[in-house]
Amino acid sequence: MIPSSPFLCVITDEAYCPVTLAEEALKGGAAMIQLRHKTASGKELFTWAVAIRKLCREYQALFIINDRVDIALASEADGVHLGQDDLPAAAARKLLGKTRIIGVSASSLEEAVQAEKDGADYIGFGHIYPTVSKLKEHAPLGPENLQKTVESISLPVVAIGGITIENAPFLISRGAAGVAVISAVSRAEEPSKTASELLSALKKSLP
Repeated sequence: MIPSSPFLCVITDEAYCPVTLAEEALKGGAAMIQLRHKTASGKELFTWAVAIRKLCREYQALFIINDRVDIALASEADGVHLGQDDLPAAAARKLLGKTRIIGVSASSLEEAVQAEKDGADYIGFGHIYPTVSKLKEHAPLGPENLQKTVESISLPVVAIGGITIENAPFLISRGAAGVAVISAVSRAEEPSKTASELLSALKKSLP
Protein backbone atom coordinates (compact mmCIF):
# COMPACT_ATOMS: atom_id res chain seq x y z
CA MET A 1 0.00 0.00 0.00
CA ILE A 2 1.25 3.48 -0.91
CA PRO A 3 2.01 5.69 2.13
CA SER A 4 -0.61 8.20 3.16
CA SER A 5 -0.23 11.68 1.67
CA PRO A 6 1.92 13.67 1.84
CA PHE A 7 4.98 11.44 1.83
CA LEU A 8 8.64 11.65 0.90
CA CYS A 9 10.35 9.16 -1.41
CA VAL A 10 14.15 9.29 -1.54
CA ILE A 11 15.87 7.77 -4.57
CA THR A 12 19.46 6.65 -4.15
CA ASP A 13 22.22 8.60 -5.89
CA GLU A 14 24.87 6.68 -7.83
CA ALA A 15 27.55 8.99 -6.39
CA TYR A 16 26.89 7.81 -2.83
CA CYS A 17 26.58 4.52 -0.95
CA PRO A 18 22.93 3.48 -1.39
CA VAL A 19 22.68 1.82 2.02
CA THR A 20 24.12 4.77 3.91
CA LEU A 21 21.92 7.23 2.05
CA ALA A 22 18.85 5.08 2.62
CA GLU A 23 19.49 4.95 6.35
CA GLU A 24 19.94 8.72 6.57
CA ALA A 25 16.73 9.30 4.59
CA LEU A 26 14.80 6.90 6.80
CA LYS A 27 16.07 8.63 9.93
CA GLY A 28 14.64 11.83 8.46
CA GLY A 29 11.21 10.31 7.93
CA ALA A 30 11.22 9.12 4.31
CA ALA A 31 8.31 6.72 3.80
CA MET A 32 9.69 5.18 0.62
CA ILE A 33 13.20 4.35 -0.57
CA GLN A 34 13.91 3.59 -4.21
CA LEU A 35 17.15 1.81 -5.08
CA ARG A 36 18.34 3.18 -8.41
CA HIS A 37 21.72 2.41 -9.94
CA LYS A 38 21.99 2.05 -13.70
CA THR A 39 25.56 0.68 -13.86
CA ALA A 40 25.76 -1.67 -10.86
CA SER A 41 25.99 -5.42 -11.34
CA GLY A 42 23.15 -7.68 -10.36
CA LYS A 43 25.22 -8.93 -7.44
CA GLU A 44 25.82 -5.39 -6.17
CA LEU A 45 22.16 -4.48 -6.52
CA PHE A 46 21.06 -7.59 -4.67
CA THR A 47 23.51 -6.98 -1.81
CA TRP A 48 22.36 -3.37 -1.41
CA ALA A 49 18.73 -4.39 -1.77
CA VAL A 50 18.85 -6.91 1.07
CA ALA A 51 20.47 -4.35 3.37
CA ILE A 52 18.04 -1.56 2.46
CA ARG A 53 15.04 -3.87 2.73
CA LYS A 54 16.06 -4.66 6.31
CA LEU A 55 16.38 -0.96 7.13
CA CYS A 56 13.02 -0.15 5.57
CA ARG A 57 11.31 -2.80 7.64
CA GLU A 58 12.90 -1.41 10.79
CA TYR A 59 11.55 2.04 9.93
CA GLN A 60 8.23 0.73 8.55
CA ALA A 61 8.90 2.27 5.14
CA LEU A 62 8.41 0.90 1.64
CA PHE A 63 11.33 -0.37 -0.40
CA ILE A 64 11.14 -0.12 -4.18
CA ILE A 65 13.66 -1.34 -6.78
CA ASN A 66 14.18 0.73 -9.91
CA ASP A 67 13.77 -1.22 -13.18
CA ARG A 68 14.78 -4.68 -12.00
CA VAL A 69 11.87 -7.01 -11.36
CA ASP A 70 14.28 -9.91 -10.77
CA ILE A 71 16.14 -8.04 -8.01
CA ALA A 72 12.84 -7.01 -6.43
CA LEU A 73 11.71 -10.63 -6.28
CA ALA A 74 15.05 -11.99 -5.07
CA SER A 75 15.44 -9.39 -2.32
CA GLU A 76 11.78 -9.49 -1.27
CA ALA A 77 11.37 -5.78 -1.92
CA ASP A 78 7.93 -4.21 -1.68
CA GLY A 79 7.85 -3.50 -5.40
CA VAL A 80 9.43 -1.97 -8.48
CA HIS A 81 9.45 1.33 -10.29
CA LEU A 82 9.43 1.06 -14.08
CA GLY A 83 10.39 3.55 -16.78
CA GLN A 84 8.77 3.81 -20.18
CA ASP A 85 11.50 1.63 -21.71
CA ASP A 86 11.41 -1.03 -19.01
CA LEU A 87 9.25 -4.14 -18.74
CA PRO A 88 5.61 -3.07 -19.18
CA ALA A 89 3.61 -2.85 -15.97
CA ALA A 90 1.14 -5.50 -17.12
CA ALA A 91 3.97 -7.99 -17.70
CA ALA A 92 5.63 -7.08 -14.42
CA ARG A 93 2.36 -7.70 -12.61
CA LYS A 94 2.30 -11.28 -13.85
CA LEU A 95 5.71 -11.86 -12.28
CA LEU A 96 5.20 -9.87 -9.09
CA GLY A 97 1.67 -10.93 -8.24
CA LYS A 98 -1.07 -8.78 -6.78
CA THR A 99 0.54 -7.81 -3.48
CA ARG A 100 3.69 -6.04 -4.64
CA ILE A 101 3.70 -2.40 -5.67
CA ILE A 102 4.35 -1.20 -9.21
CA GLY A 103 5.19 2.42 -9.94
CA VAL A 104 5.55 3.77 -13.45
CA SER A 105 7.34 6.90 -14.65
CA ALA A 106 5.26 9.18 -16.85
CA SER A 107 6.11 12.44 -18.57
CA SER A 108 2.69 13.03 -20.08
CA LEU A 109 -0.96 12.53 -19.24
CA GLU A 110 -1.19 9.87 -21.95
CA GLU A 111 1.58 7.81 -20.38
CA ALA A 112 -0.03 8.12 -16.95
CA VAL A 113 -3.41 6.97 -18.28
CA GLN A 114 -1.80 3.98 -19.99
CA ALA A 115 0.09 3.03 -16.82
CA GLU A 116 -3.17 3.04 -14.89
CA LYS A 117 -4.75 0.76 -17.50
CA ASP A 118 -1.74 -1.55 -17.25
CA GLY A 119 -2.20 -2.03 -13.52
CA ALA A 120 0.27 0.41 -11.95
CA ASP A 121 -0.22 1.36 -8.30
CA TYR A 122 1.22 4.86 -8.54
CA ILE A 123 2.70 7.27 -11.08
CA GLY A 124 6.04 9.05 -10.84
CA PHE A 125 5.33 12.22 -12.80
CA GLY A 126 8.03 14.57 -14.03
CA HIS A 127 10.31 16.16 -14.30
CA ILE A 128 8.33 19.03 -12.83
CA TYR A 129 11.19 21.52 -12.55
CA PRO A 130 14.69 21.61 -14.09
CA THR A 131 16.92 18.93 -12.56
CA VAL A 132 20.58 18.00 -12.66
CA SER A 133 20.05 14.46 -11.33
CA LYS A 134 18.97 12.93 -14.65
CA LEU A 135 19.40 13.83 -18.31
CA LYS A 136 16.05 14.76 -19.82
CA GLU A 137 14.92 15.05 -23.42
CA HIS A 138 11.86 17.18 -22.75
CA ALA A 139 11.22 20.47 -21.02
CA PRO A 140 10.02 20.59 -17.40
CA LEU A 141 6.33 19.74 -17.17
CA GLY A 142 5.44 22.24 -14.46
CA PRO A 143 2.77 22.17 -11.74
CA GLU A 144 -0.08 22.72 -14.20
CA ASN A 145 0.53 19.42 -16.02
CA LEU A 146 0.93 17.70 -12.67
CA GLN A 147 -2.49 18.92 -11.54
CA LYS A 148 -4.11 17.96 -14.84
CA THR A 149 -2.75 14.43 -14.52
CA VAL A 150 -3.85 14.13 -10.88
CA GLU A 151 -7.37 15.14 -11.88
CA SER A 152 -7.47 12.71 -14.80
CA ILE A 153 -6.48 9.43 -13.12
CA SER A 154 -7.35 7.67 -9.88
CA LEU A 155 -3.81 6.60 -8.94
CA PRO A 156 -1.56 8.47 -6.49
CA VAL A 157 0.84 10.73 -8.35
CA VAL A 158 4.35 11.35 -7.03
CA ALA A 159 6.05 14.51 -8.29
CA ILE A 160 9.72 14.27 -9.25
CA GLY A 161 12.33 16.55 -10.75
CA GLY A 162 13.84 19.65 -9.21
CA ILE A 163 11.97 19.23 -5.93
CA THR A 164 13.10 21.50 -3.09
CA ILE A 165 11.90 22.41 0.38
CA GLU A 166 10.57 25.65 -1.12
CA ASN A 167 8.49 24.20 -3.98
CA ALA A 168 7.44 20.82 -2.54
CA PRO A 169 4.43 22.12 -0.54
CA PHE A 170 3.00 23.79 -3.65
CA LEU A 171 3.07 20.47 -5.51
CA ILE A 172 1.14 18.80 -2.71
CA SER A 173 -1.43 21.59 -2.95
CA ARG A 174 -1.73 20.76 -6.66
CA GLY A 175 -2.68 17.20 -5.81
CA ALA A 176 0.58 15.26 -5.62
CA ALA A 177 0.41 12.42 -3.11
CA GLY A 178 4.11 12.80 -2.41
CA VAL A 179 7.41 13.94 -3.82
CA ALA A 180 10.49 11.98 -4.87
CA VAL A 181 13.96 13.46 -4.60
CA ILE A 182 17.54 12.49 -5.34
CA SER A 183 20.03 15.33 -5.03
CA ALA A 184 17.93 17.39 -2.61
CA VAL A 185 18.75 14.81 0.07
CA SER A 186 21.80 12.94 -1.22
CA ARG A 187 23.88 16.06 -1.73
CA ALA A 188 22.80 17.84 1.43
CA GLU A 189 25.37 18.34 4.18
CA GLU A 190 23.05 16.53 6.58
CA PRO A 191 20.80 14.22 4.55
CA SER A 192 18.66 13.07 7.49
CA LYS A 193 18.06 16.64 8.61
CA THR A 194 17.16 17.75 5.09
CA ALA A 195 14.78 14.82 4.67
CA SER A 196 13.10 15.78 7.94
CA GLU A 197 12.79 19.40 6.84
CA LEU A 198 11.31 18.33 3.51
CA LEU A 199 8.74 16.17 5.23
CA SER A 200 7.82 18.98 7.63
CA ALA A 201 7.36 21.32 4.67
CA LEU A 202 5.06 18.79 2.99
CA LYS A 203 2.91 18.41 6.08
CA LYS A 204 2.56 22.17 6.44
CA SER A 205 0.93 22.24 3.02
CA LEU A 206 -2.08 20.36 4.31
CA PRO A 207 -5.24 22.31 5.17
